[in-house]
Amino acid sequence: MAGSAAEVEKYASWNGGMSPLRASYGKLFMWFFLVSDALTFSGFLCAYGFFRHNFAGEWPDPQAVFHHFPFLHGVHLPLMYVGLMTFILIMSSVTMVLAVEAGHRNYRKGVLIWMFATIIGGLMFVGSQAWEWTNFIKGSEHGAVLYNHNMYLYKVDHATHEPILDILTFHNKELSAAESKEILAKGEPFHGANLQYNEYGQPAFADFFFFITGFHGFHVFSGVVINICIFIMALNGYMKRVGHYEMVEKVGLYWHFVDLVWVFVFTFFYLL
Repeated sequence: MAGSAAEVEKYASWNGGMSPLRASYGKLFMWFFLVSDALTFSGFLCAYGFFRHNFAGEWPDPQAVFHHFPFLHGVHLPLMYVGLMTFILIMSSVTMVLAVEAGHRNYRKGVLIWMFATIIGGLMFVGSQAWEWTNFIKGSEHGAVLYNHNMYLYKVDHATHEPILDILTFHNKELSAAESKEILAKGEPFHGANLQYNEYGQPAFADFFFFITGFHGFHVFSGVVINICIFIMALNGYMKRVGHYEMVEKVGLYWHFVDLVWVFVFTFFYLL
């Protein structure tokens, strides 16, 4: 009986008055969501790494694929545009930090200014990603030929970056002039990339690119929508009436997570 009484007293001493880790239920559930989402992205990136290793000889070189830049047609600038996208997203994370800090001081004007800047940064990133997708789908000045369910890539002059249409490569092996002419005569030329064919090489590269970057882009777009909702609530004075800006901090956790995931996506797809 004594042991039972002590056990009852032990549990009675905590009545739920203090949250675990001194965090509200909203923050805890946001962390639960972020951990589960991190596991999802980890699975996708691991699958990408497995396929890239399995098709190492056919995998496109990202620096040869992502070299476009707005208003600079024909200029070869490897990864400069995606570097700009990364800079925009990182800067939006900085503005989000400033919005959270202003919320801690109950400084409504500061919250509005930095939340607005974060929203603009998110929209710029989503728009930039749409432009990158458009160029990836449209393709470059060279292309590929589909013949008997196989893809033969145009050989490109590295000095002029122009295609040499009478010389094809298959699995990084150059074909003879006679073989190239026969395939060009009977095959079906195409440009760009989609979920079935990819002028840059292994079709799985395009599949993973569309899926993972699209999944991340959806997260960014969702974050922009949530940020707009929080911005409107702050603008209407709701958070000032309740006495705190914790909702800004919670959406800030989500936004920082999206930025961190992009660092891994950027590393896997563009740098490695």
